[in-house]
Formats: sequence, C-alpha cells, structure tokens
Amino acid sequence: MQTIPTIDISPLRATNHPDRAEVVQQILAACTEIGFLSITGTGIPTEQVDSVRACVRAIFGIPEPRKWEQAITRDNYRGYIPFGFFTPNDGSGTADKYEGYKLHHETAPDDPVINDCALYGPNLWPVEHPEARDIMLGYWAQLDLVAHDLLGALAEGLDLPPAELQAPFDKPLTNMTLLHYPPQGDDDDGYGIHPHKDTDALTIIAPDPVGGLEVQTRDGGWITPDCPPGGFVVNIGDMLELWSGGRLVSTPHRVVNKSGKERYSFPYFAVPRHDTVVTPLLPPQPGFVRPSVHCGHWSAEVWRTNWPDEGATENTPELGTLLS
Repeated sequence: MQTIPTIDISPLRATNHPDRAEVVQQILAACTEIGFLSITGTGIPTEQVDSVRACVRAIFGIPEPRKWEQAITRDNYRGYIPFGFFTPNDGSGTADKYEGYKLHHETAPDDPVINDCALYGPNLWPVEHPEARDIMLGYWAQLDLVAHDLLGALAEGLDLPPAELQAPFDKPLTNMTLLHYPPQGDDDDGYGIHPHKDTDALTIIAPDPVGGLEVQTRDGGWITPDCPPGGFVVNIGDMLELWSGGRLVSTPHRVVNKSGKERYSFPYFAVPRHDTVVTPLLPPQPGFVRPSVHCGHWSAEVWRTNWPDEGATENTPELGTLLS
C-alpha cells in the first residue's frame, strides 16, 4: 500500500450495521499494510476541532516568561515544553523544532492510582486561559470514544474478543501533546519532529491545514496523508504492533514545516493502564521477536530518556522505535 486510505467509520457505532464487517476489514487492511489511515464519520463536529485549535494557539501565545513558569520538570511531565528542549531519544541529531504543552489523563490528586504510578495526577492548566480545561477534556472524551471503536474493530479483525484491546484502557496512561511548529526555511534540513515510530497503542490527530506530516512507505519513500476536512489521521503505535504479534504495523513518520506558516497540532496518544503488560495476543509473525512491555515502566522510561543527560539502560524496553 503506497497510499493512505480514507475510511468512514460511522458503521462501527452500530453493531448490526450492514457495512460494519466491510469497514472492519478496511481498517485492518490499512493497519497491516501501511499502519496509517484517515477516518471520517467520527461524530466529532468540525466546530469542536476548530475550538481546540484556537485554544492551542492561545496557549502558545502566552508570554514566554509565564510559559517557562509552567514548564515540565523531571518530577512532573505536564505543562510547557520549551522550543528545542528535546532531542531524539537515542541522543542523535539536533533538537526538534517545536514547542509543546503536555497533558495526561486527568486524575484527581486523591485518586489511589497515583500511589501506584507517579505518571498519574492532575494536569497543569494555564491560568491565562481558564476555558482550556473544559475545551481540551471535552475533546479528549470524544477521542476516547473513537479510540474505543477503533480498538474494538481491530480486535474483531484479528479474531480477538473486543475486550482484549478495550479493557486495558480503563484509567489509562493516554496523553496529548499540544504542538507549535514555527515555519522552517527552505534551506533548513532539520525536522519539526524527527522520523520516529509512536510508542503508544494508537494515535489520533486532527491534521493542521498547513500540512507537514509525512509517512514512510515500505519502499522508503515519504507521502502526505490525504485527509478530508473534518477527518482525522490515525496510526498504529508500537504497543498495538506488539499486541498483534507484528500483524499491525507501526510506521515511521515525521513533521517538516516548509509551509511558511505557523503549524499547530494536538495528537492524542492512547496508552493502556499503568499495570498492563503488553505481550502478543496471537502467535508472533515469522521474525517478529520483541520482549513484553510493562506500560507504566515503559512510559516512565520514554519520559526519562527524553532528557538530554539520560540514556537507555538494560532495563529500558525497545519496541522498535529506532529506524533501521
């Protein structure tokens, strides 16, 4: 598959819809062949996405000193990520050309799960925009429903009970990164975000109209997802690739913003509950050999190794995110 298909997923919301089985097979084909698809029929109004985009723009418009006061720390992976702060996890290359704002699954400070995994907790919401919390969490709840439908469809396509892929997302480590990419010059050979594979289970993003997202094909070329207005781009992450024994494909992608315009995006990363151990649910495909992964530990390691002075150890799992 050298193109990214667009699929209307509205039949997934009706168990007895006559087109449901066909849609399930379309989703499975996209996720096994290229690992990306564009979806319509989510039920999420375009106006809601527009509201989120405006909110993201406003958050990055906060004065620089105030953004730094709300910055992430080693103890709290929530809040502002300064421009050029992170380099690729393997320590190679130059810093990616974006600034970000990190949000995690909103968890009350007195929730007992916080005692089990330090990655849980309340988000750091910008005081300059008190409406941001309701806007972002309302959108988040809609994406939770879309992810639930897609996970159920993938389980069905793989001949697994839907609960096998849906149940682990009760109190998940799902997160979002709000992103701002300034325009890159024509002679700038760097990246907004370097080529990488996602380490989550499933990613959902409303593409920015200015473009910039590029997906690697099996022959090593790069293509741009064709996503209609109001649609979303979805891709498989390493955890679903591992769960499926290598049948679903986690595909390299990157961002290069040569549009001459400011680019804003807000990807949603579906990550299972902290105590979930991801291991193949089906016999692995020939040549697919990966260790099982504990979600809480792996998520903490992804965060830790983002810091320039931290590196991977023998206890850092590798889900195939390094490019060959």
